[in-house]
Amino acid sequence: MPAHSETMTAASILREVAEFVDKEVIPLEPAFLAGGYSAVAEQLHTVRRSAQSQGLWAPFMPVEHGGMGLALRHFAPISAALGASPLGHYAMQCQAPDAGNMELLASHGDARQHQEYLGPLMRGETRGSFAMTEPEFAGSNPVHMATTASRDGDDYIINGHKWFTTGAHQSAFTIVMAITDVAAEKPHERASLLIVPDGTPGYEHVRRIAIMGEKGAGPFSHSELRFTDCRVPRANRIGAQGAGFRLAQERLGPGRIHHCMRWIGICERAFELMCRRAASRELSPGKMLSSRQTVQNWIAECRAEIDAARLLTLDAARRIDAEGARAARRQISQIKFHVAAVLQNVLDRAIQVHGAAGLCDDSLLAFWYRHERAARIYDGPDEVHKSVVARAALGDYA
Repeated sequence: MPAHSETMTAASILREVAEFVDKEVIPLEPAFLAGGYSAVAEQLHTVRRSAQSQGLWAPFMPVEHGGMGLALRHFAPISAALGASPLGHYAMQCQAPDAGNMELLASHGDARQHQEYLGPLMRGETRGSFAMTEPEFAGSNPVHMATTASRDGDDYIINGHKWFTTGAHQSAFTIVMAITDVAAEKPHERASLLIVPDGTPGYEHVRRIAIMGEKGAGPFSHSELRFTDCRVPRANRIGAQGAGFRLAQERLGPGRIHHCMRWIGICERAFELMCRRAASRELSPGKMLSSRQTVQNWIAECRAEIDAARLLTLDAARRIDAEGARAARRQISQIKFHVAAVLQNVLDRAIQVHGAAGLCDDSLLAFWYRHERAARIYDGPDEVHKSVVARAALGDYA
């Protein structure tokens, strides 16, 4: 398809997605904020079926697997449109960690894994999770872990402890990163990825971890897991033995575009709420909050920061499409810490403009402030990504 025609198609899809979010997703938010995921689970199921019937399903996935086949640079604006609501990504089967698991299985899974795990996941019949982080080791060093998977004939026996495994309490399977070759010369070649179906003996769901006072449910939960002599067949390994770290990094590259554009969608919604509040809140007769120069400065700064973050992220997406995630490593790290900081700034200013009303749990701002503080930690903390960018810059002067 010619580039111009492809761009027009992506633009029309974006308009359709934005309309879908406005009409079908955002109306669920009041009940969601008041009662949590369980209060909207049934309606959200209907909305997800509606997205499927309209052909608005897993837009980042190849057509042959049931997705819309959009390039990353065209999916990125859609991720921002979905990010305007905390329910948006789940409504169109774009939520983490399922999105990354679908990409991983599509690219590196075999025919049986496609049929047993990818197919039901793509159809929205199941959920999956991804277990890499361990409580005893720094998550900022993903090659430093203790979970092992030792070979026993045609099986692997997994022993270890994981946490912050998103959505695990309702997942049909978990993809586990485990050390399969402790003697490998290169640390990055010691781990493999193994599929552990729910109910496998030795697999224990310990708990859902409370995050700032909330355990979460549905797509918004994080679990602690234990594996004790948990046996899975060698056929459940994704890719080659020792390729776990490489495949995880390949999964995380596009995933950071997904996250950053979702954060930009949150920023746009928070910006809209902030502007509406400033323009409608009367401080004294005839004096609106928007008349204060400090508030005007916040609004101007937020607008510039959001626009700059969007352009940086779209540039990284184009680079990944053209050259692959490895070639775009600096750009990926750059957007990861920069957009996360913009997100925190915008949410903080929006809450300040709302005053006490911004702290109420019936406010989207309070929900996002609680859940999105993690943006500066997961998928690599700010400090690690800043080191990547700094080393790349300093390399020119070595």
